Amino acid sequence: METNTTPMDDQEPVVSENDRASLIKVKRHEMEQMKERFAKLLLGEDNSGGGKGVSSALALSNAITNLAASAFGEQHKLAPMPEDRKRRWRREVGWLLSVTDYIVEFVASQQTSKGGSNMEVMMTKQRTDLRMNIPALKKLDAMLIGCLDNFKGQNQFWYVSKDANESEKGVQRSDKWWLPTVKVPPEGLSEESRKWMQYQKDCVNQVLKASMAINAEILAEMEIPEDYIDDLPKVILQLVREARWTCRLTSIKTRRVAARCKSG
Repeated sequence: METNTTPMDDQEPVVSENDRASLIKVKRHEMEQMKERFAKLLLGEDNSGGGKGVSSALALSNAITNLAASAFGEQHKLAPMPEDRKRRWRREVGWLLSVTDYIVEFVASQQTSKGGSNMEVMMTKQRTDLRMNIPALKKLDAMLIGCLDNFKGQNQFWYVSKDANESEKGVQRSDKWWLPTVKVPPEGLSEESRKWMQYQKDCVNQVLKASMAINAEILAEMEIPEDYIDDLPKVILQLVREARWTCRLTSIKTRRVAARCKSG
């Protein structure tokens, strides 16, 4: 008699009722978080609903900045980012970036009618700068997190515990701003380890340069109303004009870095 058996690899994992309930609770909590984030964007950070909020663009920018500060501001060691914080960063930045899918512009497109004649219609497409730069920024983000992941299992240096003796901790400002003290072997780092550390540093510097290049390019293309500029005090007006000119020059010089990152 033949019996139908399912290979172990194809079987669904058994989930207990307690685990299922916990998973549902976590998903509901994440859903409430997502609703809260989007409500804050819609209200321009004015949760009172009084109409005194900032623009949606500024609210989105502030939300991403605050999230990045929360996720990376707690990274005090050359070590992989904790998995829970990494998941939270990717999950919440994904929520915020999903808004950019609906920041569109009208573009002309050719369509053929049933009668065979060509006609030009206007269609919506994600704004060009977002379509070009967001994938590049996602790649830079992955590179940065990858650099931290590369320090997993390294044994060439270590960090002193916060509860260690004062003599081991070294100079610290206060408990509020406590930073871990790094220790190396008495003979120092090996030559191979030094080269590897330098390589990681160079990679992070490339991430920084590419990010600054993208930022400079966007600022150079951003239009500022002339009437707003003309109303500025003369001293500030001169500084703004010099900054705009410097920004244009910087954009030209650094655009190649961003282009390499986008095409790499």
